[in-house]
Amino acid sequence: MLFPAFTFLFLTLSTCSAVNTISVNQNITDGDTIISKNQKFELGFFSPGISKNRYLGIWFKNTSPLTVVWVANRKTPLNNTLAKITLSSRGTLSIVNIRGSIIWSSNSLAPRTNANPIAQLLNTGNLVIKIRNSVVWQSFDYPGDTFISGMKLGKNLVTGKEFYLRSWASADDPFPGKYTVRLFKVKGKYPQVYISKGSVIVSRMGPFDGIEFAGHPKSRHDSNNLYQNEMVVNHKEMYYKYRSNSTVLAARTVMTPGGKLEIWQLNMRNQEWMQDLTIPMDYCDNYGLCGPYGSCSTNTLSNCECMKGFEIKDVGYDLNPYNWSNGCRRSRELDCGPGDGFLKFSSMKLPDTQNAVFDGSMSIHECEVACKDNCSCTAYANPNVTRGSVGCLRWFGDLIDVRVYSINGQDLYVKLAASELLGNSIAKFGFNKKFGVLTVVLLTSSAAGLLFAVLSACRTKMKRRHLLGNQYALNKKHATVQIQDLDELPSFSLHEIAKATDNFSINNKIGEGGFGPVYKGVLENEQEVAVKRLSETSQQGLDEFKNEVICIAKLQHRNLVKLLGYCVHENEMILVYEYMPNKSLDTYLFDETRSSMLDWPKRFHIINGMARGILYLHQDSRLQIVHRDLKAGNILLDNDMNPKITDFGLARNFVGSDTATKTKRVMGTYGYISPEYALHGQFSTKSDVFSFGVLVLEIISGKKNRGFSHEDHSDSLIGHAWRLYKENRSIELMCPSLRESCVMSEVLRSIHVGLLCVQHHAQDRPTMFSVVLMLVSEGVLPQPKQPAFFTGEIPSEVQSGSSVNDYTITQVYAR
Repeated sequence: MLFPAFTFLFLTLSTCSAVNTISVNQNITDGDTIISKNQKFELGFFSPGISKNRYLGIWFKNTSPLTVVWVANRKTPLNNTLAKITLSSRGTLSIVNIRGSIIWSSNSLAPRTNANPIAQLLNTGNLVIKIRNSVVWQSFDYPGDTFISGMKLGKNLVTGKEFYLRSWASADDPFPGKYTVRLFKVKGKYPQVYISKGSVIVSRMGPFDGIEFAGHPKSRHDSNNLYQNEMVVNHKEMYYKYRSNSTVLAARTVMTPGGKLEIWQLNMRNQEWMQDLTIPMDYCDNYGLCGPYGSCSTNTLSNCECMKGFEIKDVGYDLNPYNWSNGCRRSRELDCGPGDGFLKFSSMKLPDTQNAVFDGSMSIHECEVACKDNCSCTAYANPNVTRGSVGCLRWFGDLIDVRVYSINGQDLYVKLAASELLGNSIAKFGFNKKFGVLTVVLLTSSAAGLLFAVLSACRTKMKRRHLLGNQYALNKKHATVQIQDLDELPSFSLHEIAKATDNFSINNKIGEGGFGPVYKGVLENEQEVAVKRLSETSQQGLDEFKNEVICIAKLQHRNLVKLLGYCVHENEMILVYEYMPNKSLDTYLFDETRSSMLDWPKRFHIINGMARGILYLHQDSRLQIVHRDLKAGNILLDNDMNPKITDFGLARNFVGSDTATKTKRVMGTYGYISPEYALHGQFSTKSDVFSFGVLVLEIISGKKNRGFSHEDHSDSLIGHAWRLYKENRSIELMCPSLRESCVMSEVLRSIHVGLLCVQHHAQDRPTMFSVVLMLVSEGVLPQPKQPAFFTGEIPSEVQSGSSVNDYTITQVYAR
């Protein structure tokens, strides 16, 4: 790991054995490319992707594909197979090509020529040059496209040196690309992170709230103290960095050539990367999308709308509902008098702070007074949640890049004219009686006019339906389905689908579920697809069809089946998915012959993949989703046996991971639905956690929970697993075919996690984020409590009127 002075390293740049340390005057033999390595990282030469150029870089050890975190000569690649590295007596590290030309240098000069420097690759991934244990140069000061633990993102305000990420030109070329991510701050401003393409801002993260960058769900990944975030702002420097407290997980943030900021975590036990977050995360993460005073929300049809107290500027809006570039303007101008006040907007992404001023010593009340007294002040907020009511951020001018968050948002107080403030606000700001009466009259008149317009529109619509006949009212399946907000999702014609499936030939039928039959098809571009066609006898219909299309169209994850498009034609409703050649998990798991194809590594891989997919649905996706029908039949397997969750017909958008919602329609599959959902219609993310726990026990045992039988007792599979756990015999739950391939610690840990997930009370079950961490870590797990559905009996409340087998059920009951 050391490079003494005057050592020349002649390297033939090809795959070869590693050199751990380098002694004084020692030459590396031809063929060596790995120069130094430690427990986590390696330093050496590599060729990215299909490129034949060679670069000196640092990468994570033993990962596939090669995960590079730093490149020295990203602007000046080597185009031959021979090079040498030198470390001068004054501490300058250089790459010299075969012709003797220096193609890259650290440009670090010690004050004396006999300083005896050394170069060392640290366990943090930082390449340092030291003189008497003092660092004179480090690679962390020259980041590329990747940000890892211990690095800084920010600026030295004394020297002006900036630490920022710049993307590669392409996956095969480390040359500096178009996209950068910077922590930006000028005097008196509040720091924030921008993603830019050249000089144009593409996306902006919510401001640092003292714990994290506000708004993005996965940024609270340190809830188990895995990472420690730090933001430092003083007169000398301002920077953000994080440090890892985990010996099992490592993280990296990379600025991709396509302009995405991606956060990944590495499970160092199996060297597998898990993607946590991508920014821009959704449509509303695009910078300034809705213009001044426009607010973006993924829960509204057009995404953009004017904040309350403002109206659309563009007179052509009715002709082009997606043109929000001009944003909004005040409905009523400010009076700059004592009547002006503030309207609170909750769960918001605070506006761009380029035109804001921050005062860390001012209380939130003082902040309100200061903003009210200044006619140019348009809004205020307290951006730092860790400092209580201390901290004042005031905006002067337009509010840009505002959006609504489902979680982790902040409160924003926007100044409005007196006449915009209603109810208590009128009394609060002391309007005179005549003005109050006039306002009420005007509002009442406006409301009456609006009501008349709505009634007229409804009457016109009813007439139009009457003219179309009674078919619409009698059978909604025969109505023309209007699918909106799906600009990125292709629609297929019925002719294309029929041609792809040989007119829905029985020979192409590959399965059937609650929605209807599923066919294999081949599109004109020779892409294989799975075509799901709504059956006439299906218990599901228009609502489930639209629900699945709208939900899954907004979801993108490696462990979710990708929806390629849809078809609506008269009474035909069809969904087109990517084709999964290995079909569903249950075709292997519960088949005596095929189950032997699933050894323990494959099963453990499936368990971890399902967990990450469900975590994405619950926490990281555009829409917070509760699936409500997780079962072995809804886990599909691709060519590499990677699990992919499918069937979102029963999924529900959800806000708040622990708050239960009630429904009169219990929908799901017996054996997988949680007790609070089956008996009382209460569902939450913890309902999916229960289903996941059942799946884990089924995967380990190879037995179905529903219909499980044992010669010694009448327990369900869950009850049998609990009985074995209490008797310290959990390993007996494992399918006998796994004895040769199993890793005992992983099997026992998975059973333990499965039992934690199926506990009777929802509040006792872990979140999916905790589940993912528990599966890959080695720490002590909490003790599970007695699970739900301990015996094989199904409560009578659930049994009545329900269907059997593993088909999705819909049960409507009185409450």
